[in-house]
Amino acid sequence: MKYTVKPAEKSTVKINITLNAQEWENAQKKAYDKTKGKYSVPGFRKGKVPKNVIEQMYGKGVFFEEAINVSFSEYYFEILDKETSIEPIDRPDIDIEKIDEKGITMVAIVPVKPEVTLGEYKGITIDKVEYNVTKKDVDAEIDRLVKRNAREVNVEGRPCQNGDITVIDYKGTIDGVAFNGGTAEGQTLELGSGAFIPGFEDGVVGMNIGDEKDINVKFPDNYGAEELKGKDAVFTVKLHEIKVKELPEVTDEFIKEATGEESLDAFKKSTKAKLKEANDKRAKAETEDKIIEKIAETSTVEIPDAMVERQIDAIVQDMEYRMMYQGLRLEDFLKYSNQSMEDYRNSFRDNAQKQVKLQLVVEKIIKTENITVDQAEIDEKIKEQAKNMGKDFEEYKKSMNDRQLSYFENNALIEKMFAFLTANNKID
Repeated sequence: MKYTVKPAEKSTVKINITLNAQEWENAQKKAYDKTKGKYSVPGFRKGKVPKNVIEQMYGKGVFFEEAINVSFSEYYFEILDKETSIEPIDRPDIDIEKIDEKGITMVAIVPVKPEVTLGEYKGITIDKVEYNVTKKDVDAEIDRLVKRNAREVNVEGRPCQNGDITVIDYKGTIDGVAFNGGTAEGQTLELGSGAFIPGFEDGVVGMNIGDEKDINVKFPDNYGAEELKGKDAVFTVKLHEIKVKELPEVTDEFIKEATGEESLDAFKKSTKAKLKEANDKRAKAETEDKIIEKIAETSTVEIPDAMVERQIDAIVQDMEYRMMYQGLRLEDFLKYSNQSMEDYRNSFRDNAQKQVKLQLVVEKIIKTENITVDQAEIDEKIKEQAKNMGKDFEEYKKSMNDRQLSYFENNALIEKMFAFLTANNKID
């Protein structure tokens, strides 16, 4: 096998692969072995028909297509192993330049990562992002702690009001006919939460325990269920219980029981430290984002559609996982929001294009400055993760596969690149 590699237009590489007569014949034999079971010839058992008999019956080129697939797959990846500078980003387009008994020449147009022309990336000025921890922030954490430890207390002798937690039965009808999903017993509802359709919770307000009443509502025009959109409905509601949240008093005893801290002051101090650590990480990440974005503004690169589509794939997959955790399928979301998958993907296109450019700029800086990491630096990242997970470093590292190890290597490399940029630019 002989091959040549030449740059082509628009971030592509042209690979010519030539097989001589013997190599081409071997490829056809492999194609025959792979596909002979699907040919039927009178007088022969299926899968036992000789190659020359099949060629006589179906034509000399009967195995050409499969032979091309077999040989290209074999030699293409062999070439990529040798030509490490080629970084394919999508499947190649394959054409046949010449084919006869003397051999075959295949031409592959391979989409590759585009060349990036960096703008200024040293000596620029960036505004530093900072987030300070305030008394209000600490008080908000205490408030959340108190609400998490609240208990529900039954209330009697008064009608329910906004903020109350109610237990109700309801049955919804449209034109006197019950509809799917419109009936429940012992349903808990916090009034004023907006959990039900507009008008329902307002209708419950003022009811007393044991009361039963009809509440007239109208389903919103953009409601998820197509058959209920814009429809007038009547819900027959019976109120069983009224509860309120009783908040604990914030004392040293409460703090110790709820958090393990010795006192309220100790909890405030540790909370402030945790918030500061989180704020510092957030500020650092946002400052680094600003550096890369500023460099990308003056950098030029022609972004291939394949890279954008792949980034959109990743975004859509991430959104699909998030919906799954909320008990929603992507197909249902598209139906409820009245949009096609194409519309949904296009809504992420601009962001995907931006993310691809930023990634390409990052890779170019790393390559230009020859930034590398050694095993010790990678191990430090693994140790941090092992510590956070309460695991032994050596055991944790042994449990990792190549993809996971590559993640930590990339993580260390990116961090080192940002350290380089921080040192070589002015952060005000």
